[in-house]
Amino acid sequence: MEEHAVLVTQEGLTKLETELEHLKTVRRPEVAERIRLSKELTSTQNNAEFDDAKNEQAFVEGRILTLEEMITDATIIDEEHAHRASRVEVGSNVTVSEGKGKKPKEFHIVGSAEAAPAEGRISNESPVGIALLGKRVGAEVQVNVPKGILRYTITKIS
Repeated sequence: MEEHAVLVTQEGLTKLETELEHLKTVRRPEVAERIRLSKELTSTQNNAEFDDAKNEQAFVEGRILTLEEMITDATIIDEEHAHRASRVEVGSNVTVSEGKGKKPKEFHIVGSAEAAPAEGRISNESPVGIALLGKRVGAEVQVNVPKGILRYTITKIS
């Protein structure tokens, strides 16, 4: 499998590690107990509870493997440097304007593992993230999104 650096903030890495620990110490034993109980109640043939528990076990084990790989491949974003940079980079907070009369938007550029667009945390691999990376205050960017073309002017980088 090809190695792919996972860009995360220190806070993001801590969240991944916390989720992994929870899955290993809480969820995995809970699912194992569900499987055990469903086996005791009836045979495993045509047992919806058993099938559901096995599916949940597969999900939990898959997520554990994914998190372990992400943590192993994690590269910590130097947010302190990004906040001092004159160009947008991963870790930067960027304020953009869409035009007169519209409220400015703020984005925090993060790695894809931490992206949460509703919270303003956009991935460096997203169309908006790609368009903003490397740009300076005053730069105008256009982004093709499913709704059409977004036009932003960068007003602040911190």
